[in-house]
Amino acid sequence: MRVVHIITRMIVGGAQENTRFNCLDLARDFGDDVTLITGPSLGAEGSLLEKHRDSDLRVIEIPELIRSVRPWTDRRAYAMLKQSIARLRPEVVHTHSAKAGILGRAAAWSLRVPCVVHTVHGAPFHPYQSWATRKFYQGCERWAARRCHRLISVADAMTDLMVDARIAKREHFETIYSGMDVEPFLLADSTREAVRRRLGIEPDEILVGKIARLFPLKGHEYLLAAAEQVVRENPKVRFLLVGDGILRDSLTRWIESKGLQRHFIFTGLVSPDQIPECIGAMDMLVHVSLREGLARALPQALIAGKPVISFDIDGAREVVFDGKTGILLGPGSIGPLAEGILHLAKSPDLRRSLGLAGRELCRLRFGHRLMTARIRALYQQILSG
Repeated sequence: MRVVHIITRMIVGGAQENTRFNCLDLARDFGDDVTLITGPSLGAEGSLLEKHRDSDLRVIEIPELIRSVRPWTDRRAYAMLKQSIARLRPEVVHTHSAKAGILGRAAAWSLRVPCVVHTVHGAPFHPYQSWATRKFYQGCERWAARRCHRLISVADAMTDLMVDARIAKREHFETIYSGMDVEPFLLADSTREAVRRRLGIEPDEILVGKIARLFPLKGHEYLLAAAEQVVRENPKVRFLLVGDGILRDSLTRWIESKGLQRHFIFTGLVSPDQIPECIGAMDMLVHVSLREGLARALPQALIAGKPVISFDIDGAREVVFDGKTGILLGPGSIGPLAEGILHLAKSPDLRRSLGLAGRELCRLRFGHRLMTARIRALYQQILSG
């Protein structure tokens, strides 16, 4: 097949890792002719393509394809997308992220591409936006949904959210979990002691990790608030914040104001291939974002055998089963979050049993080759139909 993937930017992030694996698997495992079209990868998150430099991945960068809404620039991006698709003559156009999803689907549909698919990694509308902004994005998504053959959700929760917002009918969706390289997470504990020594973690200390960009709606403020109570009751607990972003300075100031500097470690920007060793050093992972499709950090931690504590948002409940693979909490809860951390911190047997159950649940379900095989089968189904 000739396949074109389109995404707004290839920063270090979950949707981008998913897209990269999908492109490489199609080329390497199926011999497909694959092109990735992306906008510039600007921002503190860094460029995923620069970190990997895949020689067998053909990439076209369109400078006008940017994340923010700018009508004149967006018109030029649409024209460039249409020009590229017309030149490449793909049988399949597969779009990702809000901006690329809307412009890419419109361009591919206007050129009568035989198979147009869009992956919903996370809805661009959410309750924390203004009413007008939310309705604008819902309208855009509803319009774009009529310009593709199928929509892929990375979690059943994404399908529910999109159907409830009347973006498209349920039969238009298919859930395919976001794939990853599972093996490094199965071996995450092999570097545990070395990484903990490098971080300055004592053998008897409990390390609580969070993997997320330091950005609004990622919930760092809830973890910091809970940390006060946790450290007061158990000074052996420390926190590892994996990621970087615009909130780094404000979070640091808050930690210093509470005298908790010794209990917090910032890794800064971390390459995806370093995430397994970070998780290996942890005793549990906390996920307190307020919106997320299905955060990759959750299955990654579970595959590594680590229990997770998560707010009950979007797709989290599809891998975090309360009392079986971790602890599921109401969004924004601080006291219960502190209690959950303290409970797991004093219960090594419980941490082990929850982690092992999570590994059994996730290790086969989230392999990137399974993801790509299912996506390619969907392409074939659409083309044959």
